Amino acid sequence: YGFINTCLKSLVVEKYGEETWEKLRLQAGVQDSFLTFEVYKDEITMQLVDKACKVLGVPADLVLREFGKYFFEFCKRSGYDHMLRTLGGNLYEFIENLDALHSYLSLSYQASLSSNCSAGEMNAPSFRVEKNEDGSMHLHYYSDRRGLCHIVPGIIGAAALDFFNIEISMKIVNQTEEEERTGKKEHIVFLVTQNPLFPCKGRNEFSSSSQCLVDSEKQIENQLNKEDLERAKNTNGDTGNSVCPVKKSHWKTLRGIITLGKGKLLRGFDPVYPKSLWIDTKTFCNGLPFHMVFDKELKVKQAGVSIQKIVPGIQTMGISLDQYFRIMHPEVPFTISSIQKFINSQFVFQTRREMMPESWRERPMLELRGQMLWMEPLQCMLYLCSPLLRSLHELEERQMHLADIAPHDATRDLILLNQQRLAEMELSSQLERKKEELRELSQHLEEEKKKTEALLYAMLPQHVANQLKEGKRVEAGEFKECTILFSDVVTFTNICAQCEPIQIVLMLNSMYLRFDRLTTVHDVYKVETIGDAYMVVGGVPVPVPTHAERVANFALGMIMAAKGVQNPVSGNPIQIRVGIHTGPVLAGVVGEKMPRYCLFGDTVNIASRMESHGVPSKIHLSSSAYQCLKYKNFEITERGEIEVKGKGKMHTYFLIRNKSATENEIMGRP
Repeated sequence: YGFINTCLKSLVVEKYGEETWEKLRLQAGVQDSFLTFEVYKDEITMQLVDKACKVLGVPADLVLREFGKYFFEFCKRSGYDHMLRTLGGNLYEFIENLDALHSYLSLSYQASLSSNCSAGEMNAPSFRVEKNEDGSMHLHYYSDRRGLCHIVPGIIGAAALDFFNIEISMKIVNQTEEEERTGKKEHIVFLVTQNPLFPCKGRNEFSSSSQCLVDSEKQIENQLNKEDLERAKNTNGDTGNSVCPVKKSHWKTLRGIITLGKGKLLRGFDPVYPKSLWIDTKTFCNGLPFHMVFDKELKVKQAGVSIQKIVPGIQTMGISLDQYFRIMHPEVPFTISSIQKFINSQFVFQTRREMMPESWRERPMLELRGQMLWMEPLQCMLYLCSPLLRSLHELEERQMHLADIAPHDATRDLILLNQQRLAEMELSSQLERKKEELRELSQHLEEEKKKTEALLYAMLPQHVANQLKEGKRVEAGEFKECTILFSDVVTFTNICAQCEPIQIVLMLNSMYLRFDRLTTVHDVYKVETIGDAYMVVGGVPVPVPTHAERVANFALGMIMAAKGVQNPVSGNPIQIRVGIHTGPVLAGVVGEKMPRYCLFGDTVNIASRMESHGVPSKIHLSSSAYQCLKYKNFEITERGEIEVKGKGKMHTYFLIRNKSATENEIMGRP
């Protein structure tokens, strides 16, 4: 049903568009991601059909019929085209062999499930077809799923037109609750009539496309000289006890070499049977080790040697067959009338556990699959079958060997081929598991790589870190103008003297986490921290014209953030001093172990002096920093000239606030 739902989605999208499908899917309450090749409850499919009728404004039988046509094309595109074309030479044979196709698909489906450890079973419908004297057919459709019968005319009609070039009409003539079957209770009978697109006079409606050529051949044959034809028949008639005729008629020789139509050799075939069966009973039972003959009362008259070996009770001739076997497919009662009714179906028998020897009852029961042949002169049924086995493991479970299967039986080859296929599937499964493991490892490796890179980029500028990863030497760079900031904690030495080391670590960590977040908000580069000293720079390593404004806003944010950090001695908020200076620097990586991106130049010294000569909870600006900020909407007050260690007198300023930015903007809060 996952296949049906996937196909239904394709049909709606192709004919009505993605928007219509979304509307239909939402009304049906189906999640689109679930439309995969899986087993679903019938309610999901029925909901989709019901909502499709409402969305599209058409009756359910039309939706299902159109879906059936599309489903046929979908199957062809999915790789089943060749398999479907070879089912039969005409529509009757095609329908007659649909159950065999379902049986094969069910076998493959179960093998795939077992290899994938999934749950679910394929539950296909069943078909039975009857020819009528007027050339029409009655198609019997059996299913466990109600309400989907209108798909059948769509599928069969599309197949008839595509494969046999005929148009058909199908109408329901009977709809009953099947009493004869043990399963697939819904029984729908369709009357199938058709008119060929290219009619051939006198042609049976459901014959194969080559029948027209045969009819033409017969007309030519009737025109032959009656005397020559009689002579040909006399020559061919005296065959004695030979199985094959010694000499062919002139006509048979002629039509054997004449080519008509599209390069097809027209050769008639009339089987010839010997007067008596040239095979003894023992050879027959050994040559066909899996066969049984039973009469109308289901009494066993004959059985192959392998069946006798596996089901010892069968050796008692005259035993009732239904005592030792149950019919698994088709799901019908074990009576001769039911078997005759479905004689064109493949029959699957399973041994009854309670009738097996005590020591065998723990084994899996053997299943046989084959065809039924009614022998009218003997009033008996012949069941030609083979063990239904998929692998050597199943063969061993039933204590059987390949020698129990006749050499001419393709089951031997199928078991070995399927065993090879299972081995390949297991190998493929192992490769898939390894591939998945490698994918997970690759994903974990990528995650660890991202963590490593994030840690590296936190220590060094990204372009510098990338150069170091590539093994390149990082050249020092000169920056004509940048803005450097230093900060420290007021009375930090006294705090350290009165507190435990862990309290100092917690205080600094709390403060630096706030500062680090602000570096991201204002896009400035954190150079380093030494003790309570915190150093950032704007315009390095990526030059930007707004370096001074960025550092100034960062400094304002630092003052605000410091108010949220508690002094472990007094319990009050800590106070910090901030100093800012603008000027040129030289920047580069120093060292090989724990390399650091360092700044060099007098600008660094002056910025440090601005911090050390600053005032608690104030932002101290040098004159060069002031020149960069004085026209940038900042409120700045003049401090005047002060004596700076190692620099003499310097004119400095205090940064008060940003007149155009709110506190939330400065702190990077929403």
